[in-house]
Amino acid sequence: MTDGALDLKISRHMAVPRVKLWQAWSDPALLVQWWCPKPWTTEVRAFDLRPGGAFHTVMRGPDGGISDNPGVFLEVVPMERLVSTSTLTAGWRPATPWMPMTAIIEMADEDGGTRYDATVLHPDADSAARHAELGFFDGWGTCMNQLEALATRLPD
Repeated sequence: MTDGALDLKISRHMAVPRVKLWQAWSDPALLVQWWCPKPWTTEVRAFDLRPGGAFHTVMRGPDGGISDNPGVFLEVVPMERLVSTSTLTAGWRPATPWMPMTAIIEMADEDGGTRYDATVLHPDADSAARHAELGFFDGWGTCMNQLEALATRLPD
């Protein structure tokens, strides 16, 4: 269940099969190609795709900006659902992130492609508003475009 004051959601139909989206999501070598809006780059420091497994990315901007994002996977249902949070790290260790959130990625077959939903839960309305002001919809939307473009190019 989501709360409109605390959560941000972006949803779209992607003209690519779920299996290819999952491949682009579950392979760190592919993830770095779409994870953050270009010209930013991504380094994957940890990617243990299981509940309790570490998920740590570092994004770097062309101006020298850095966004360090350690976290953990909470739920992994292959080709259907990924849940991760920045408020815990591997082994369920508490974290104090710069942006506390839980991300829920859901994929379902739709009209010959995939319905891709990304919902981000925040601890309070101020955090959700701050994330929106920082460009959630543009940034996550751009990443979704990059994900779809990459997945379209993956071999069958």
